[in-house]
Amino acid sequence: MKDLHDELRRSLRYFDGHSDTLGIFADAAFLSRVGAALAKPFRDARVDKVAGIEARGFVLATAVALELRTGFVAIRKPGGLHPGPKAELQAPPDWRGKTTRLRLQRHVVEPDDRVLIVDDWAETGSKALTARRLVEMCGGRYVGLSYGMNDAAGGTGRFT
Repeated sequence: MKDLHDELRRSLRYFDGHSDTLGIFADAAFLSRVGAALAKPFRDARVDKVAGIEARGFVLATAVALELRTGFVAIRKPGGLHPGPKAELQAPPDWRGKTTRLRLQRHVVEPDDRVLIVDDWAETGSKALTARRLVEMCGGRYVGLSYGMNDAAGGTGRFT
């Protein structure tokens, strides 16, 4: 996994102070390795669904869902089409001090579904914790969080 982390650090480009995480997923082989790495700790966890937090989390969660042969569910931010009844919560402030409202369609998580949450970065964990609460509000069981990079621990980053 260290090799994959090092490759990510080398490949990640920045534009105007923002990381181009989506740009590195254009490499199919790299995206496949990332999906496998994020899925690995949860292979024996009997995951039923993988939830991705919009937007980059959608890409990673889909790769993980394919690895684990499970379904994908979307946790959306405001503005996107998300039909039907929803669970909705305001996330605590992120690293920029911004709050975001997150939404999950109630019918996509069935009672006792074992749900893994996937995202690209974990800064403060505010969105991940809110995603967990949404899954539980819909009757699902939180299995864990798998993410690509972690800035919360001094910017060291890791695949988990």
